Amino acid sequence: MAVFAAANPQTAGAASAPEQVRIARPDVALNAMLYRPDGDGPFPAVVALHGCAGLGKNGIAERYRDWAERLANIGFVVLFPDSFGSRGLGSQCRVSKREVRASRERVADANAARRWLQDQPFVKPDRVFALGWSNGATTVLYAIRGGPSSNQAHPDFRSAVALYPGCRKLNTLGWSARVPTLILIGAADDWTPAKACEQMVAGARGRSAQVAITVYPGAYHGFDEPNLPVKILSGVVYSADGSGRVHRGTNPAARADALKRVPEWLLRFAQDRAQNKLP
Repeated sequence: MAVFAAANPQTAGAASAPEQVRIARPDVALNAMLYRPDGDGPFPAVVALHGCAGLGKNGIAERYRDWAERLANIGFVVLFPDSFGSRGLGSQCRVSKREVRASRERVADANAARRWLQDQPFVKPDRVFALGWSNGATTVLYAIRGGPSSNQAHPDFRSAVALYPGCRKLNTLGWSARVPTLILIGAADDWTPAKACEQMVAGARGRSAQVAITVYPGAYHGFDEPNLPVKILSGVVYSADGSGRVHRGTNPAARADALKRVPEWLLRFAQDRAQNKLP
């Protein structure tokens, strides 16, 4: 495994046990899981957005816990808002008419989580990132699209990472990003096809902030799972061929690269502009 320098080496240490927090919104109180490095901070932070299956049974799914602990151990606060469970909803993977949409309600959740983090004394308010998986990754791409969603007290997301997002609709909308964005997706993904994301990124060139995309050969949806043999799911909505049957599971090579590439991306943009020669 690659070793990374801590985002705040003066104060960052091993991650503390996760905390349950509540984020007040006008229409819902969002339950969330918070992971913090040991120390007082302030630290950079990540708003992490779960996929269509939800945050997970018994608190948080293994994939998300694995990512949160890794990022906290290198100096990032990580906050997982529970968009579905907070509204009394279960998995939405087989629901076609969703009450909580990636393009609207979940974007509002992401921004509420960002503002909550920015109000905490242990967070650097101008170093909050967006990270999402699948439906949560699609939310990330909507959340950073268009005009700024911030003010002086609550700056915009610093940058974003989207793992296997659904790009088909965004591609037709002429998507572009207002902050630097990294997209990771599998070439064999038959749930959220890579081709649509490649077309979306190509179409945004010249009118977007920096966007980087990596397509992993032979990788399916969920390639970053810690240890999930590839299996076929049935009855899901929005499968690439309309059959409702999709593959999902670990791809060791893609997972290893993502575990290296995502922290490198976040650490790069967690640095000061002068250090990183950012615009």
